Amino acid sequence: MWSYFFKKLYHRFSIRSYFSIRTKLLFCFLIVAIIPLLSLGALNYYQSAIVINSQFGKYGENTVAQLDQQISSALNRMNQTTGTIYSYLLDPARVGLGDHVPTTYQEIMDKDDFEALLKSLKTDLTRGIYLITRSGYYYGENNLDVSKLNDIPAWRAITYSSRGPYWLGFYPMNHGMEASDTGEPILGLAVRINNPAGAQHGSTILIEENAQVLLDMFHMFEEDTKAHLTITGSEGQPIYQSESPFTPDDSDVVWNRTLAANAWKIEARLPAKAFYFSSSLIRSNTVLVAIVSCLLAFGLAYIFSSKFTARIRRLKDSMQKVSFGKLHTRTLVEGKDELGSLDTSFNRMVGGIQSLVQEVEQSERLKKEAELKAFHYQINPHLLFNTLNSIQWKARLQGAEDIRQMLYHLTMVLEGNLDISQELITLGRELRMIEHFLKIQEIRYGSAFSYEQTCDEELKPYLIPRMTLQPLFENIFFHGFEDGKGNISLSVREEGEHLLLTLSDDGAGITEEKLKALMRAKPESKPQGRGGLGVQNANQKFKLHFGQQYGLTVHSTKGEGTTIVIRWPKKEESPHGDNQDH
Repeated sequence: MWSYFFKKLYHRFSIRSYFSIRTKLLFCFLIVAIIPLLSLGALNYYQSAIVINSQFGKYGENTVAQLDQQISSALNRMNQTTGTIYSYLLDPARVGLGDHVPTTYQEIMDKDDFEALLKSLKTDLTRGIYLITRSGYYYGENNLDVSKLNDIPAWRAITYSSRGPYWLGFYPMNHGMEASDTGEPILGLAVRINNPAGAQHGSTILIEENAQVLLDMFHMFEEDTKAHLTITGSEGQPIYQSESPFTPDDSDVVWNRTLAANAWKIEARLPAKAFYFSSSLIRSNTVLVAIVSCLLAFGLAYIFSSKFTARIRRLKDSMQKVSFGKLHTRTLVEGKDELGSLDTSFNRMVGGIQSLVQEVEQSERLKKEAELKAFHYQINPHLLFNTLNSIQWKARLQGAEDIRQMLYHLTMVLEGNLDISQELITLGRELRMIEHFLKIQEIRYGSAFSYEQTCDEELKPYLIPRMTLQPLFENIFFHGFEDGKGNISLSVREEGEHLLLTLSDDGAGITEEKLKALMRAKPESKPQGRGGLGVQNANQKFKLHFGQQYGLTVHSTKGEGTTIVIRWPKKEESPHGDNQDH
């Protein structure tokens, strides 16, 4: 429905007599009128949100500061009480206070005086002031069951090596006599006495106050701010936390305070959604107005520029297809404006590129075929001539068996070399041709040389250009070895998706100057000597079949030998006879 409406609206207001892109862009620029409206709405929201969030943030900080003040007041009061008791016990005249039930008159008098002090220190919130000795005997009101103190988790954590005040946190009143177990919330403070030369060394001062007022204040804070309140001790132990389940998040608004009295940390966490609730209402209204304005602007932009932008997108898609190699792509030419001229020029350009690429492909294919044939026909028949001379020489000196063996191996070698039906053959077939070639050399030279081959069977099905290894072996015998004496090693291994063939000999080697000239020589240049021809032919075969990044690398030292390394990608013969990448 909307598409039909916009389509009719476009046909009504479109001016077909205007072909200039500049004229059509003028209509798009009218949309800029909406920018002041959106800017004004955003500015109003920004200022309102700052004011509201700032006020709410200050309110939360002030409330947490009030919590700090109330808690600190209670803690300081309890600290002062323990300080008074501690000072009393430091008096050398109080050494008569023992850790057992008083039995003498003086001990009873000292006990009464001390307990009178404890009573005088009580306030309306005090629920108990005790001095608990190491033996379990305590001074204070007779309403405490010392054995139940271990029910308080924080009390169990106190050791006799503890020093200074130890805040027990909040816990229920359930460690007194049965009539005293009211279960009301208590805030406790324990102080270990460290007075080796005085009274009650190692005893503990215990002060407990009613914590209901503080807890009610915590709950009121939680209901008022909707924040999650947590109080932790100086060592990170939990003292209090809100009962409602809460999962902290990095986006939470956090109010922190650290109590000066005992280094407790108050942390109030308010989810960002709750904190910004008031400003989100303003934002929702602003967004609603912005959406309506944007829809209106979008409708106008669609009316005036849909066809214009569609032509640009179509031209861009056509360019992208051409960049992917689809040279048959053509774009539809509409109109006689600048975009129409651009479409026409694009089609002409792609047509010219397509023709040029076809010509280059045809030229490269013919060039490759010509180069492969040229490299094939450059095979020097030196092997055939030497073999025939050897056969004639053996025929005069030995029996017919040697002649038969040499003829057999020569036939196998020639059969592989003269078969031009396949330019790529399996590595196993190429290695078998080398074995026949070496049999001929063995008949020729005897056991003057040794040959070591290392190649896993799973690597032999991979393809290699035909007759690339034999010219390299010929160079070893005709240029590297003297009278066929020396050692040859060949190894083939895989490196990821590539094969690496290493051919080494300990022959005469190649001088540095000749090696540099050999590696600099171009394929079409005439090589100096037969050795250069074999190496260059093999190198160019690998490059033509697999790419310029592949081929031979020659390392040689005069008098020490030569090592040739060949690297090419794995490729196997398909069941239909076509070659395919591994």
